Order: sequence, then structure tokens, then C-alpha cells
Amino acid sequence: MTDFTDEHQARIDLAAAFRWAARWDMHEAIANHFSLALNEPGTQFLLNPAGSHFARIQASDLLRVDAEQPTDAHAPDPTAWHLHAELHQRLPQARCILHTHMPYATTLCCLQDFEWLALDQNACRFHGRIAYDRNYAGMALDATEGQRVAGLLGAGKSVLFMGNHGVIVIGPTVAQALDELYYLEKAAKLQVLALSTHRPLATIPERLAALACAQWNDYPTAYCEMHFAALKQILDHEEPEYKT
Repeated sequence: MTDFTDEHQARIDLAAAFRWAARWDMHEAIANHFSLALNEPGTQFLLNPAGSHFARIQASDLLRVDAEQPTDAHAPDPTAWHLHAELHQRLPQARCILHTHMPYATTLCCLQDFEWLALDQNACRFHGRIAYDRNYAGMALDATEGQRVAGLLGAGKSVLFMGNHGVIVIGPTVAQALDELYYLEKAAKLQVLALSTHRPLATIPERLAALACAQWNDYPTAYCEMHFAALKQILDHEEPEYKT
């Protein structure tokens, strides 16, 4: 069950996600944005402030913004405001939103008419769950762009490949969204490397890709939570200030 009451823990979790995105080279220095809804309607959420580097973000740095108070729109970066505010309110499944220009997934976003390949077990995790935006429209500098992007993430979709731009990953918790982001980039890297060989690709048949996706979703242990707990333990030892 989603807990909207513990803002302190929400801040720690989101700060940890920023730190690991920087460690994994999935960031754009002070650009790109992560957010986490604090109420069920998605009108209130945490967001990184403009000018903060992913590698240095602390729990207390995160902005608490309210989509129903327009003055808040001037505090964060405007592209983050228009995109994340719309997605949080329009997509109940998007409690956590991670938007990055991570290198390998973004490379695939720049290939004409690219469709995700069932090339390895990690790729199968995203079988049928990726939406595509093939109409790059520039930066999200008004609410209509956020509305347009929200409309692309329909039922069953948790990843958006944004043509000539980057990716959006959504999830019910930071742990789940960050785990997805990690495995998405791992699988994307493998696809870029495989495509670069110019050899025929041994793709996994549709039936088996669907089976593997279901097995990922029904895995008997809380894998993403265990992964995230281990990541936070590393930060607790090496960068404990992230929690402050």
C-alpha cells in the first residue's frame, strides 16, 4: 500500500535516487528531474530545485510544491513543473516519476521508428510496457506539453521513450521506479552493443518474452525493495549526508 504520510522517509528515498543516478551516469548535471507525489491526487509532490547537481542533493534540498498554487511554479525549473505536475495528477500509477537522458536508452530514442527488442532477460521485463513519443516538441515550457506526454502513458505502460529526448519511468514507489530505471539502462546498453555488431540478432520469441515479463512481475521476493535497501546502505556508509 502506498504511504503518503511519511514525508521524511519520502525525502530520504528520493535523495538516494538522485545520488545513485549520478553514480550510474544517468544524469545531466543540474538538469533532468525526479519527483514523488505526497498526496493521492498528485497535486503535492517533491521535486529537485533548479541548479542542484544530482550528486549533491540532500533530503532537505527537495522542494515541496503544490500544483494548485501557481506561485510554486516559479520555484522549480519550469520544464519540470509543467511535465511532472501534469503527470502526477493525470496518472494515478505515477507516484514516482524519473526523467533522465541516460546515454544508452536515449541512444535508442534517437533511432528512427525504433521498437524495444526482446534481446535478453532484462529486456523481457519491459515487454509490452514501453510507450513511444515519436513527435519531439521541444522543451516542456507550458502545461499542454505535460498533458500531451501524460496521454501517451496508458494502462500497463511504465516507460516512455521520448524521441530525440530521453526516457520517463514511473512507479508506485521510489524503490520500484529506480530499479526499473537501472534495468532499463542495462538492457538498453546491451541492445546498443548488439546493434553495433551489425550481426543478425537472436531475439526472444513473443511468447517467451511475455512469459519472462510475467515472471519478473511475479518474482517471489521483494527484489526491488531489497535492491534499494542495499543501495541506501552503501550511501549510509559513504555519503550519509544525503539523508539530512
